Amino acid sequence: MSSGPRNVLRLGIKELYSLARDPVLMGLILYTFTFAIYTVANGVRTEVRNAAVAVVDEDRSVLSTRIRGALLEPQFQPAEMISINALDRAMDSGAFSFVIDIPPGLQADVLAGRTPTIQLNVDATAMTLAGNGARYIQNVIQAEVTGFLGRAEGAGERSASLTVRVKFNPNLEASWFMAVMQIINNLTIMAVILSGAAVIREREHGTIEHLLVMPVTPAEIMLAKIWANGLVIVAAAVLSLHLVVQGLLAVPVAGSTAVFVLGASVYLFAVTSLGIMLSTIATTMPQFGLLSIPVFVVLNLLSGGMTPLESMPAGLQTIMMASPATHFVKFAQAVLFRDAGLAIVWPDLLVVAAIGGTFFSLALIRFRATMAAAQ
Repeated sequence: MSSGPRNVLRLGIKELYSLARDPVLMGLILYTFTFAIYTVANGVRTEVRNAAVAVVDEDRSVLSTRIRGALLEPQFQPAEMISINALDRAMDSGAFSFVIDIPPGLQADVLAGRTPTIQLNVDATAMTLAGNGARYIQNVIQAEVTGFLGRAEGAGERSASLTVRVKFNPNLEASWFMAVMQIINNLTIMAVILSGAAVIREREHGTIEHLLVMPVTPAEIMLAKIWANGLVIVAAAVLSLHLVVQGLLAVPVAGSTAVFVLGASVYLFAVTSLGIMLSTIATTMPQFGLLSIPVFVVLNLLSGGMTPLESMPAGLQTIMMASPATHFVKFAQAVLFRDAGLAIVWPDLLVVAAIGGTFFSLALIRFRATMAAAQ
């Protein structure tokens, strides 16, 4: 083995020893890939669950009773009956997410072939619940009206029938999505923190001067920090995927773990390079932490994992295509959710590698300048 790779290996082992002796960072890694993933997957819900609903029944008919009785658990709490005079007060106080106002004469109008209007009042301060719940209630009411008229049993002729088949998450469980996405988001956070903290730690402990007198180059120092911290993060992510996501949360992972590890390694090369670049801008750990926060927010929230990239403004979509997180999220979802192979996802890996090379080059320029200033 030539001196260059040998230096990178030995410096990386030094990084592993240094990280192992840091209880704060080790505790952060353990928390991030265990408790944080489990609680977020169980606590963050995008589907309708246990929503508070009330009914203003001004018809008092068989049909209105059927509608009220169709609002069942676990999607809804037992529907409460309120008066029309209490409707505004109930919505203003936030007591209910949904209030259905059934007008008088609803059943008679339906039987006469008229099209009566049912008012659905929605508290849209909980935006995701409001949108999903409104569609769910609309479907419930339509099904009950159709059933009441006898068409649900095939008495009427329909020109077309829509059959919905949900792939990859048949029960639309939010925990399946949130668990995997939390691992992807935490990869980004920990890669930036560990790689940046490694450089800041050298500066604060004064060991950067020791590196300056050793026969090593800035590129070798950076590569050592990248592979050592990347190895720890990949190992933690794989263990979390098997023990927390598949074990505790019982979320099936369709794709190949080996392909995911390959993609994660390429992605970590890019993000750890970014973390090192940020550490050359900040001079202390508090400064580095404050500088990293907006980076986390942008990379995680605008990567396409939480909000589809297609729904963003065109200019923002173009900007986010320069982010490695955007392409890695696309890669990880294809591999872990849809069992995509390398033949499908290699273009995303290639883009992440290219962006990583750019980040590494910029970080190396900054790192060299920092080491030169320390001499």
